[in-house]
Amino acid sequence: KMAADTSVEILQKVLENEILQTTKVVEEHLDAEIQKLDQMDEDELECLKQRRLEALKKAQQQKQEWLSKGHGEYREIPSERDFFQEVKESKNVVCHFYRDTTFRCQIMDKHLSVLAKKHVETKFLKLNAEKSPFLCERLRIKVIPTVALVKDGKTQDYIVGFTDLGNTDDFTTETLEWRLGCADIINYSGNLMDPPFQSQKKFGTTFTKLDKKTIRGKKYDSDSDDD
Repeated sequence: KMAADTSVEILQKVLENEILQTTKVVEEHLDAEIQKLDQMDEDELECLKQRRLEALKKAQQQKQEWLSKGHGEYREIPSERDFFQEVKESKNVVCHFYRDTTFRCQIMDKHLSVLAKKHVETKFLKLNAEKSPFLCERLRIKVIPTVALVKDGKTQDYIVGFTDLGNTDDFTTETLEWRLGCADIINYSGNLMDPPFQSQKKFGTTFTKLDKKTIRGKKYDSDSDDD
């Protein structure tokens, strides 16, 4: 028992030492930053302030421009022609090809509505697959729901069914957000190497970051096409 107690004490000391070292590094970094600010003269501080204001102004203008192009909300577009117009005017576009009779499309709708408000930098659309046969054939969409991820007018990636989302109807909005982050279609702040599936054990698979490049026209199984 004494040996065990000694081991615990040693471990505690090591941990305490680690915490102290980390705190010291953080404090030193803060001190250096404060010293840097103290040494700045008024002109330099004014210049720094102006740069910050400019950056804020620019960000606000960019946001207004996105909103004027229909970003910030999840919208249905009526036709294939509208699709081409919409992707032409926005750098990043997420478009959900849905069908009224497919229950899983409603699940996708719910999550995309939330993400459209959160990620104003990306345009979120939906298009009825039955009203867009030319586009579905051109993009080789065989499974509903399919979400096409379009960057600079080119379809770069697809989310086909729920396979990439943990293979469950109960996936979280965070999981879909992570998948969009993997495709670099939104500004994702989380860790791409750590997918936020609700329970990885449940699916019996270890998920890693997805390859950004997908082969267009891959033959997809239609297991997600159940009504």
